[in-house]
Amino acid sequence: MTRLRLVLATVVACALAAAIALILAAASHDDEPSAAVTPVNGFDGALRPPDIPPQDFALRDQDGKVARLADDRGKVVVLTFMYSTCQDTCPITAQQIRGALDQLGHDVPTLAVSVDPANDTPAHAKRFLLAQKLTGRMRFLLGDRARLQPVWKAYGIQPQGQGFEHSAYVLLIDKRGRQRIGFPVDQLTPEGLVHDIRRLEAEKR
Repeated sequence: MTRLRLVLATVVACALAAAIALILAAASHDDEPSAAVTPVNGFDGALRPPDIPPQDFALRDQDGKVARLADDRGKVVVLTFMYSTCQDTCPITAQQIRGALDQLGHDVPTLAVSVDPANDTPAHAKRFLLAQKLTGRMRFLLGDRARLQPVWKAYGIQPQGQGFEHSAYVLLIDKRGRQRIGFPVDQLTPEGLVHDIRRLEAEKR
């Protein structure tokens, strides 16, 4: 009986030691940088599907001037979707974009398409840009629902609505006018945006 107890005690001790070793190994692995932190494609944002064709549009900005995406062909364009009376997501997005432009050292065409046409008036759009210190650096594109709907659809955006929030994304359009990179706002950083803008700028058209 004594020998049996010794054998059982040894087995239990070995099992505990093995369990502790596994726990320590897992903890040590968690301390190491994750391979997922560095995207294999070299971009910080997510690659958009390669078969999406260029989606041009023409909308009037807060000053009544027409903005055509095709006019910026040959340049990298920052494209996002906002509403001017937003108190949380949109100001944060605007500040992230402004930080990226500051770090980049030069401005690139930056367009914000309205997702709340009923309330996004030129006056509200100008006030928003002024508050975010983006006057002259970002154009706020406006229009009625019929004019904006095709743009929302082309870029996979749900507009602002009763009881639900609009799609919060920042997209990078490459020199050929293609949707190349997408950042969900909760994953957006100035550093990541700057990194991907520079990579796209370095590409040949």
